[in-house]
Amino acid sequence: MTAPFALSLQDLAPIAQGSSTPEAMAETVRLAQEADRLGYTRLWYAEHHGMPSIASSVPEILIGSAAAATKHIRVGSGGVMLLNHAPLRIAEAYRTLEALHPGRIDLGIGRAPGGDGYAMRALRSGGGEEFSTYLAELMAFDEENFPADHPFSRVPVSPGGISLPPKWLLGSSGASAQAAGQIGFGYAFAAHFSHTPAAPAFEAYRAAFVPSVDFPEPRTILCLSVICAPTQDEADYLSISQKVNWARFVTGEQRQLSAPEEAMNHKLTPQQQQVIDHQSSLWLVGDPGSMAETISEKARAAGADEVMITTTIHSYELRRRSYALLADALGIAARA
Repeated sequence: MTAPFALSLQDLAPIAQGSSTPEAMAETVRLAQEADRLGYTRLWYAEHHGMPSIASSVPEILIGSAAAATKHIRVGSGGVMLLNHAPLRIAEAYRTLEALHPGRIDLGIGRAPGGDGYAMRALRSGGGEEFSTYLAELMAFDEENFPADHPFSRVPVSPGGISLPPKWLLGSSGASAQAAGQIGFGYAFAAHFSHTPAAPAFEAYRAAFVPSVDFPEPRTILCLSVICAPTQDEADYLSISQKVNWARFVTGEQRQLSAPEEAMNHKLTPQQQQVIDHQSSLWLVGDPGSMAETISEKARAAGADEVMITTTIHSYELRRRSYALLADALGIAARA
């Protein structure tokens, strides 16, 4: 089959138990190069803090590294958690990336902190009610349109002579979707962790959409969690790592991503089992044929222009294989 939607991926830069942080960092480059070869449209890195199993705390560094090692795939943040940063700092960082890799960078923006309350305090993160102010300030820096009497009107953004890359708003509700449409951003819906249906949010986004330079038409991405293996049995086995790791994370047991055999031996608490029971419907696990069919149906039902896959597997090699199997099953054309 040939999918009627673009296929992209999100990398959380997982640190698998038994591997080192440098190995996890090197794997981000290998995965980027493989995704580029396989024909994926874009690769995004999510900003997370204070999590031993995830190394994507600074997306712009990973973006620069991946973009330098690839030729075609777009690379961006999925997303940068704006409340953790001064908007001027983000404007500078992503203008720099766009200057280095013109036409290949995305700026995905989220409002969540990307960590727990302790990490928020350590980051001096702003409160959620301040997000609109942060976003307006970021856009004013980029467009250089602060009022003349505003103190920031005298602050030139460096590097100059270049604009921010295309901007996307990340969310999981109709409110965030409507906001993305009103300001002419792209919109990505986090169906990989949200039980809220995507279709109403995409409808609200398109209804509110105002064309912009980067987005003359609305553009939607549906984010899904997928594990693919040659057989259903193997996929189920590999998924044990994700299930147990997520349950441990939610219940305060922070640790690196366990191998399936180790995860199988972990005795789940009743609370952890409840976490898995609640979240497991969002994890798509199976063989290439069934996953291609399920992904295509979810994209059709949501009305998505693009699907972005995130995959949590302990083995880096088998995670790359999962992305390759999906690209092949969905008819994505590999690049020479």
